[in-house]
Amino acid sequence: MASLHWPSRLTIVRHGQSAGNVARDIAHEAQHDRIALTNRDADVPLSDLGRDQARALGEWFAAHSANERPDVLLSSPYLRACQTAEIFRASGGAPANTPICFDERLREKEFGILDGLTSKGIGALHPDQAEFRRLLGKFYHRPPGGESWCDVILRLRSVMDTISLHYAGRRVMIFSHQVVVLCIRYIVETLSEAEILRIDAEGDVANCAVTEYVFDRRSGSSGGLVLERYNITAPLKDRATPITKAPDRIAGARG
Repeated sequence: MASLHWPSRLTIVRHGQSAGNVARDIAHEAQHDRIALTNRDADVPLSDLGRDQARALGEWFAAHSANERPDVLLSSPYLRACQTAEIFRASGGAPANTPICFDERLREKEFGILDGLTSKGIGALHPDQAEFRRLLGKFYHRPPGGESWCDVILRLRSVMDTISLHYAGRRVMIFSHQVVVLCIRYIVETLSEAEILRIDAEGDVANCAVTEYVFDRRSGSSGGLVLERYNITAPLKDRATPITKAPDRIAGARG
């Protein structure tokens, strides 16, 4: 019965490099207050390199046996995640008739009034928020109009409930964002704030990197998901595709 409660395999992928990642790097190097983007965060597309990364990911999975490829695709509705999922599927990572189910609960962390600012810009334009973040830490700090990591975790808990209810025994792949990858680890592995922030501090989740869990009947009293790999960039290395790790949207806050 335990195997009915979780997918047999759960894979979480951060989207490919986006135009926002590129603009963020330019703003950071130039020490600007704002990242040069005029569209909504939800509408930021993949860069050309991001498309190549998504294609490399799909081709890498296509080279694996059928029982190692996903049969359920879930995606953040943000354009960069949707495009990653679509290119992955078109490149053979999943059967062409596999639907991509968009779930708004998988969206990027919302930054509110800090959206589009560099770390320098946050200090210059919203010094009070910079101080609140220093005092509270990124786990609990919620900028006006935005979310804390706890807020993201709250919506992701319901995503995990949906997955266990509808996709038990399936091979599920999620296309989402850096904070979502980390927050899912927090939920699945029952980590503490200190533990997940320690993992975050070790480095950014790479674009199109693979984090994967497999169901193990021996885990706990009734079986559970066990981390098999985290932040793996083998699909990109295998096809000589450049690896990128830039945070999204805000230079001082990994997203």
